[in-house]
Amino acid sequence: MLTVSKVIPGGKGLAAVLLKRAAQVELSWDVRQKSRFEATDSHGRTLGVFLQRGAVVRGGDVLVADDGSLVRVLAAPQPVMLIHACAEHGSPFDLTRAAYHLGNRHVTIELQPDHLKIEPDTVLADMLRRMHLTVVDAHDAFEPEGGAYQSGHAGHAHEEGHGHAHGHGHGNDHHRHDHGHDHHHDHGHAHGKAEGHGHVHGPGCQHDH
Repeated sequence: MLTVSKVIPGGKGLAAVLLKRAAQVELSWDVRQKSRFEATDSHGRTLGVFLQRGAVVRGGDVLVADDGSLVRVLAAPQPVMLIHACAEHGSPFDLTRAAYHLGNRHVTIELQPDHLKIEPDTVLADMLRRMHLTVVDAHDAFEPEGGAYQSGHAGHAHEEGHGHAHGHGHGNDHHRHDHGHDHHHDHGHAHGKAEGHGHVHGPGCQHDH
């Protein structure tokens, strides 16, 4: 058994030729969020992985074994649910609303520009369909969003020294607004889609009504 105690996020700094030659290992999300696990790589070797507690392994990361050999991690396809806005009557905001409600339930979510991805759950699927979203079962890799303060990586971290600071008084005059005018607007018009909005959802929506 090869012992692994180091992971290189995204294989950063490794030459492309080394990554091409490296063995591979396919791991589900359930395994990749554990700091202790065993797996078998594409060369048939058993890996005993011992990472820092709380470590999360992502697809594209590279494990480094105690003998110096490299093993590239692939996110294994697994059962998931894909959540889209209704193609006929929905809007991108529907996905934002869905992500909010799922987050309130502490559901692990993969965020994509045009859809959300979660692990299968019939109760959540029913809730989302009642919100007029389209939910379909799929078999795909799962890379959920990490917490904003999570030490692990999820491909969204800002590099240190990225060139602009966001401190108070950063000197950008266009951010300093004078709000001396009165805000006496008449908001008599209707906003958004009220309950009982009355539009008909076609069969393409895959909603339960």
